[in-house]
Amino acid sequence: MAICEISNGEITASVDSHGAELKSLRSVEKGTEYMWCGNPAYWGKTSPVLFPFIGMLKEGEYRFQGETYQMRKHGFARDMEFKLVSHEAAEVWFSLDANEETKEMYPFDFKLEIGYRLDGKKLKVLWRVDNLSEEPAYFSIGGHPAFNCPLFPGDRREDYYLKFGDKDCIRCTVIGSDGLVDDHHVVHELENGCLSVRDELFERDAMVMEDRQVQEISLLTPDKKPYIKVSFQTPVVAVWAPAGLRAPFVCIEPWYGLCDHVEFKGTLEERKWGNEVPPKKHFAAEYVIETLQ
Repeated sequence: MAICEISNGEITASVDSHGAELKSLRSVEKGTEYMWCGNPAYWGKTSPVLFPFIGMLKEGEYRFQGETYQMRKHGFARDMEFKLVSHEAAEVWFSLDANEETKEMYPFDFKLEIGYRLDGKKLKVLWRVDNLSEEPAYFSIGGHPAFNCPLFPGDRREDYYLKFGDKDCIRCTVIGSDGLVDDHHVVHELENGCLSVRDELFERDAMVMEDRQVQEISLLTPDKKPYIKVSFQTPVVAVWAPAGLRAPFVCIEPWYGLCDHVEFKGTLEERKWGNEVPPKKHFAAEYVIETLQ
């Protein structure tokens, strides 16, 4: 386990080799810390990488080529040690290779690479999945970064806002107590794209938006000034904080994937929003965190 720091004179980021997890994102000039500290009293993670699954599987298992495999929530990558591939002043890369442990849960030869690159006041989070198998590989991948909310001492989280671009409303898929989605939806009306960060938003777990409804989400201070913006091209994005705890953070989570439906009976290849990579090919994607204060 090692912490690697990158900086470009405007922002500084720290990444842990365990899980290739972003642990800190700070303004050089002001010293402002944007990332949640990972206090286990609320939630012990900061920005785990979700791979090769997102969320819960029905009965904690999936089927592929006639075999049944067990898989824990959000997959295994967040709990594994990555290898440091390269470390430059403003960019760092880590990798995780398939091994006997992963193949017991996920029967593919793969290489997962996670990169972090600074560009001005932006941090680019880069994903690459190489399929080294002789057959197509199927997977999900997603981010789970947690941002301080409130940002400043003395503020209250409920006085902060989420801004969903220029949308008038968002339609959220409901996650049940079993961690699976069903056919219910909740529609939130927005005022100038904004929604106050109320604790009841998270009573039914994460707010999950499918079908590329939004491509950016910002966090705003009580005077409606944005301080973090997350931009992405993913088909699904979630906003989450632990229910009932008034935790001082909010997660904005770009996802290429989704948990199972309560009535799902299909195979790995049939999972909604799953990704397929042909043999000896790769998948690449990114999302961007921009600091605005």
